[in-house]
Amino acid sequence: MMKRKIIYGLLLAAMLLGGCKGYNLEERIARFEAEVDAYREQVDNVGLSVVFIHDNEIAYVHHWGVKNLETGEPLTDSTLFRVASISKTFTATGVMQQVEQGKLSLDDDASHLLGYTLRHPDYPDVPITLEMLLSHTSSLNDDGGFNAYAPGQGYQYCDRNFTLCGQILERISGERFDDYIARHIIQPLGLHGSFCVDSLDSKLLASLYQWNGEEYVSTDNNAYASRSEHLQHYTIGENAWVFAPASGLKMSALDLARYVQMHMNYGVTPDGVRILQEETSRDMQVPRSYVGNEHYGLGLLQNSTYGDSITLTGHLGGAWGMRGAIFFRPDEKYGFVILSNGAHNKAADGENMVHNDVIRILMRCFIIDKE
Repeated sequence: MMKRKIIYGLLLAAMLLGGCKGYNLEERIARFEAEVDAYREQVDNVGLSVVFIHDNEIAYVHHWGVKNLETGEPLTDSTLFRVASISKTFTATGVMQQVEQGKLSLDDDASHLLGYTLRHPDYPDVPITLEMLLSHTSSLNDDGGFNAYAPGQGYQYCDRNFTLCGQILERISGERFDDYIARHIIQPLGLHGSFCVDSLDSKLLASLYQWNGEEYVSTDNNAYASRSEHLQHYTIGENAWVFAPASGLKMSALDLARYVQMHMNYGVTPDGVRILQEETSRDMQVPRSYVGNEHYGLGLLQNSTYGDSITLTGHLGGAWGMRGAIFFRPDEKYGFVILSNGAHNKAADGENMVHNDVIRILMRCFIIDKE
């Protein structure tokens, strides 16, 4: 069952305004949906949620397909996905709130913040700073070791950086990681979601699927594993990994779009709820690394691979068959959220790349094509 939702007031305004500029949102929506319909059939997509922000307002929300293959229940506005690495932006936002309050500094030695020595064995005199963790320039890798370069002298995307940031956030704030994110980001913005799956209604969760070459296999046992046993002996400042600060957030596409609006407006929502100062939010969007096509700032990256040399700010996410993205352009006041819970494999590593393809369709239909 397909659900389509358009914010009609904005649509009418865009059509009236766009009549002079040749921008007809309704026609672009129709083209986008037709292209996505054809593409979903091509990759046997399980389900897909898309939200488009136009002129600083949520202009379009659409859900294709199902959140569960067994029940056939459709995706809706309230469906929660485990959003994988998009989670890093929430962790970084929380850390930067503590920087604003003067409880942390980007130059702080992570060893001092963590309470144990964190040093590259080949560069023992070079501190690994909080800024390096937030920008993936720490020299840490996800094999449990270090890369060949000195801290601050190279880039490698690494979940460990944000696991440590979650631990630091707990030690500095004195709050359990999931509670901190809820109290200082999710609740003030009026969103629904959590890093702790046990605090959510399981009926709202989108099942995630990987294609094994013959059939879809549910990955829910991993993606949505209960944290209850770990919480029985939880120690704040030591066990933040339980909530996966790098990948563990569960949230809907629509609520992610509201969160995107906050970052797109440099720390404040269109209706005036501020959770970051403008200077802090702008700093998060400044790249620290220029390796490859993704230039990473502080929990947010810049990507210019989706067409016509347009630079987008945001983050990608992918795990257990879920593929997603949040991206925005602060100067142009547009952005989008794309979340998929399963598609046939497209990449050499066996993981589907449905999010990249849908981003390119969206950019072409809504942004790049002028008529």
